[in-house]
Amino acid sequence: MPATRPADIASRAAPPSARAALRLLQLGAVLVVLAGAPFPYFDLDRHSVPKELALHLAAFAAALVCLASAAMAKRLALTLLDLLLVAFLALSVVGAVGATNPWLAFRAVGVSLAGALVFWTARAVRGAGLARPLLAGLAAAAVLGAATGLVQAYGLHVPGLDDLISQSRAPGGTFGNRNFLAHLMAIAFPAVLWATLRARRGWGALLGVAGAALVACALVLTRSRAAWLGFGATGTLLAVELLLRGRLRSSATWRRRAQAVALALAAGAAAALALPNTLDWRSDNPYVESLTGVANFREGSGRGRLIQWRNTMGMVEDHPLLGVGAGNWPVAYGRYTTPRDPAWDTGSLMPTNPWPSSDWVAYLAERGAPAFVALLLAGGVLVLRGWRAMQRVGQRGGANRRGDGAPPLDDAGLDGLVVIATVVATVVVGAFDAVLLLPLPTFFVWGIVGALAPAGRPVVSFGLGGGSRRALVALTAAAGLAFAVRNASQFAAMTLYTHGRRAATLERAARVDPGSYRIHILLATTYRNRGRCAQARPHAVAARDLFPNNPAPRAVLRACGGGRARRP
Repeated sequence: MPATRPADIASRAAPPSARAALRLLQLGAVLVVLAGAPFPYFDLDRHSVPKELALHLAAFAAALVCLASAAMAKRLALTLLDLLLVAFLALSVVGAVGATNPWLAFRAVGVSLAGALVFWTARAVRGAGLARPLLAGLAAAAVLGAATGLVQAYGLHVPGLDDLISQSRAPGGTFGNRNFLAHLMAIAFPAVLWATLRARRGWGALLGVAGAALVACALVLTRSRAAWLGFGATGTLLAVELLLRGRLRSSATWRRRAQAVALALAAGAAAALALPNTLDWRSDNPYVESLTGVANFREGSGRGRLIQWRNTMGMVEDHPLLGVGAGNWPVAYGRYTTPRDPAWDTGSLMPTNPWPSSDWVAYLAERGAPAFVALLLAGGVLVLRGWRAMQRVGQRGGANRRGDGAPPLDDAGLDGLVVIATVVATVVVGAFDAVLLLPLPTFFVWGIVGALAPAGRPVVSFGLGGGSRRALVALTAAAGLAFAVRNASQFAAMTLYTHGRRAATLERAARVDPGSYRIHILLATTYRNRGRCAQARPHAVAARDLFPNNPAPRAVLRACGGGRARRP
């Protein structure tokens, strides 16, 4: 490990715009973890909508700060990775234009676009020498998320937090779902390790070690098999590279800290198994049962995933180029479901989940094969850059490389390893659950790799004069405002519906958020049950137009005599 760190020196001279972007990303990481609302009728959206709002505000504000900076280069240079991300976003937008449900398409594209902006602004923060505080902020926010899950698991009560925690999928903390909490723990652990190794002072390293123990404890308690697989893959990679291959031999401090993190992980896992908690598992040995069922695809959720993936492939065959539209998998899935499909419940107002049980299946079905390949190649470029950074120690004048072993890691090599570990965790977890489709992991994945990924060579560049820059700033501001307003309208509609007591207030909720299937179908069924079909029909038609394959709107219309009706 070199004694002189140019990045630390550069951070002292970082421009105000970079420091402002850093603070916005740090604040955004905390808000996207804690954001939620006490709206019982909106089980998932009461967590995801506030988190999307936090993601959009942080991503677009940080991007605007960077774009508007007077220090911004007069030429915009794009690497291969940038071009692949732009291609993925462009194809997503084109496919979304013809989507059956434009509201879901707008929402899904917004999450992807905000993730790309987090990546690009995090890279600008890194270029200013501020990667360390950004990674420390992301790691601290992830540990904070673990703490909210542990608060729920052990029956603790924190003022203001209890109303934000969902009791149906404990221990999900402020994530609303134990799987979502577990996903972040698996994905963010490499950043926690990085922050611990790179801490400037001993107390910072101690906080990192304690954070690793909390992450391990929360991860075990969730019983999330997808997250366990992801953590196992990335943990094996890190253990092999750092400990078994002797990559840390250039720094005794790093070795001691890595060993302390390993012990903390073991202690956290042991505490999860030994300490009594308030989780009401039905099995006598729930953690052993989850561990032994990790690769079970013959029954339970594993079998359900296979059926869902097989049926979704029909969607891919029918829409190979542009998909069914971003976010529109649940809209189209009813046409492809098969008898006894556990992913489709005809008796429910919303018969399937908002996302399939795999990012990669979702991207294939919703965005099309070209967009999927572009994103896949972007991940490959990140891994390749990280691997090259790990092998170039000698060229950077770091510690001497022994001829009989792997080169030791310096700062840049550690950055590359953590990028690879983060991508590996994301790929594995995303193979079995929704990850990059959601705002919380989107923020952390792109923030971590943006702050640590080595810069690539520019492939194309073009001038960015005053007029072009102002146009780009205006376009970014308009897009950010549109996404934030959309999230705010969703939040306002949920507030009106939750606290409304009069029919006029509930109707106003539907007008504030005309794209809310849940509000429309709840109103339609309520009116039908009260024999008020004249009021039920418009909402049933609106719900049917949003989700044409769902049985519930058609059932209301049949009960009310069918027929067409205009949207309210």
